[in-house]
Amino acid sequence: MVKRGRIVAFFLIVLLLLGAMGTTIQGIAKDLNLGLDLQGGFEVLYEVKPLEEDDEVDTATLNATAQALNERVNSLGVSETNIDIEQPNRIRVQLAGVEDQDQAREMLSTTANLSFRDTNDKEYLNGTDIEAGSAKQAFDPQTNQPLVTVDMKDASKFAEVTSEIAELPFPENRLVIWLDYEEEDSYEEEAQKPEDEQKFISAPSVSQTINSKSVQIEGNFTVESAQELADLLNAGSLPVKMEEVYSNSVGAQFGQQALDETMLAGYIAFALILLFMIVYYRLPGLIASITLAVFAYLNLVVFDMLNVVLTLPGIAALILGVGMAVDANIITYERIKDELKTGKSLKAAYKAGNKNSLATITDANITTLIAGIVLFIFGTSSVKGFATTLIISILLSFITAVVGSRALLGLMVKSRAFDKKPAWFGVSKENIRKLSDKEERSATFYGMRLNLVKHRKAYFTFSIALTIAGIICLSIFKLNLGIDFTSGSRVEFDSNKTLTTEQVEQRFEDIGYTSKETQLSADGKHAAVRLDDTLSKNEEDDVKDSITDAYGSAPSISTVSPVIGKELAKNAMYAVIFASIGIVLYATIRFEFKFAMAAIVALVHDAFFILAIFSITRLEFDITIIAAILTIIGYSINDTIVTFDRIKENIRLKRKVKTFEELAKIVNDSLLQTLVRSVNTVATVIVAAIILWIFGAAPITNFSIALVIGLAAGTYSSLFIAAQLWLVWRGKNIDKKPIIHEEKKKVEGPQV
Repeated sequence: MVKRGRIVAFFLIVLLLLGAMGTTIQGIAKDLNLGLDLQGGFEVLYEVKPLEEDDEVDTATLNATAQALNERVNSLGVSETNIDIEQPNRIRVQLAGVEDQDQAREMLSTTANLSFRDTNDKEYLNGTDIEAGSAKQAFDPQTNQPLVTVDMKDASKFAEVTSEIAELPFPENRLVIWLDYEEEDSYEEEAQKPEDEQKFISAPSVSQTINSKSVQIEGNFTVESAQELADLLNAGSLPVKMEEVYSNSVGAQFGQQALDETMLAGYIAFALILLFMIVYYRLPGLIASITLAVFAYLNLVVFDMLNVVLTLPGIAALILGVGMAVDANIITYERIKDELKTGKSLKAAYKAGNKNSLATITDANITTLIAGIVLFIFGTSSVKGFATTLIISILLSFITAVVGSRALLGLMVKSRAFDKKPAWFGVSKENIRKLSDKEERSATFYGMRLNLVKHRKAYFTFSIALTIAGIICLSIFKLNLGIDFTSGSRVEFDSNKTLTTEQVEQRFEDIGYTSKETQLSADGKHAAVRLDDTLSKNEEDDVKDSITDAYGSAPSISTVSPVIGKELAKNAMYAVIFASIGIVLYATIRFEFKFAMAAIVALVHDAFFILAIFSITRLEFDITIIAAILTIIGYSINDTIVTFDRIKENIRLKRKVKTFEELAKIVNDSLLQTLVRSVNTVATVIVAAIILWIFGAAPITNFSIALVIGLAAGTYSSLFIAAQLWLVWRGKNIDKKPIIHEEKKKVEGPQV
């Protein structure tokens, strides 16, 4: 008897979910914090050094500096600011959406140490003599020129200084006002330069004692520059020197285009995944599509609640998170289909499929979560954004797939409307055995009885040959390391006309730089240029002006110092090592050490394969490729653990395995039983990665290529390396030491 109440409840829940999402999604999306790579802005990492050699930079000094920087940023009106102290002596500043990047960087890096000196550079007064917060932008009543006024703490002290200066003969009777005076500076030298190139602010003549608390600072000011100086003085002088060791500057137009392109890629990938799920899995696929939409919505809600900054790699991680959510659904649905084929009722198949798939889904998510956590610990800002999004996506995919999908599917199953309709679950009636049929049958792949373990030596030989070829290529060509690991600068820009490599390189030669490598997009309207030079702030400004004038859009410029390059390389190595160790430990605890070792060989195989491909193709290997490698490690171990879970389950059903042939059959059956799931999962994720590659923004092109290559390699290694290696190692002495699975005895209560 059909229980219509459950069907009604299903549709009410779905309508409520869709209604809630539809009415709130626009407001949530509007409030999301976008990273500077999606809306323009800049990021700078400062090395903090003491003003005097004998001083030290301690935690208190760093906190005071960060507070001063925050006050300066507030005066700019930047809404999305992130200032982090990074031990031992660094401060990272991220300003997304700032309109005038040059002004902002100038204000941040200026020490703002005001001093009053004579023409021989003797200091009389400094910033400590000024009343805090007293600086104001004003106008000269006679000339109407902009100026800055400040109040002195002690008017009598200022009177004494001006009295002493006034007694000096002309032209020595000048009170020279400096901002950030340095030991090598000299009024005599600066006075010889044109007025707009002089480092001091002004040098008025003093002919009499000035008995006033208010002091006017005149100079070659505009209204904006006068206000900027007033803001700087009110924010206070920095107690330290700051040296840029890393910077990333993205033009607003460039960021908006990256956002539009990557979002388009996301929509296309998401639509294709939903279409595949509905066509292949029918009713469960439709339910999965609903929960996937909820999954995407919940990600945005969590991002909004936690004020997560969404970056370009973060969107890529979100799309990959969809793949993880799809995988959890596919694992469950394939198990339900397997149970239906044995002749069980729909309700029994649903219950058994959910039960048998839970441990597999948990294992797969935990191993990927390990990779995400390690990425967060060792990654830089953009990679941290990727890791944060990946971690949130994994947790939410588990909730929506395990709780949401099962709850909705449970309503439809328990309604009994589909009891005699297995086709709605992707199973034809001719494939269903009678429940009384206890004959043991070998697993098949779409009806084909494949022997995947028979040719294991050929797989090993093929992989060894690839490894040797990869070692030779890496030895000869090495990796085309990006500036993240070698230091230097990278300039990316769009053009309103088709470019050639020669034109771009000539443009850089005209401003004094030689391109180490120039890459153009297929349509010739996007260029990426690598320079060995570590551009200073002023040099970046020159490059920006030249590119903007020539091609009509502001470029994105990243600069990495040698020190930071070495640290990024070291952290990348640590990330891969610790992620691998964490996954091995988990696999050892969950399964056995031989399983873990087979898995780690497969992981090394996948990572090395990516390195070899990047060496051969000469694609740039940057920090985002490390994120791709760790993502692939997560997916590869995910795939491997799904297979290992099935091997472990089949051994438990067999109870005792005495010969190598029996073990080989179990491994082969397990591979065939999970093959559809492996192919379907990796196909959906590879499709997403290919869409990112084709339609996504240029900065994540290489990231997408690495994913496509790595995911294919990961599927191969899971099927033909990890499981086969375990079979060889575990089956070596099986005749002497058979595998015996003993069920845990239930503890019986006292007899009554």
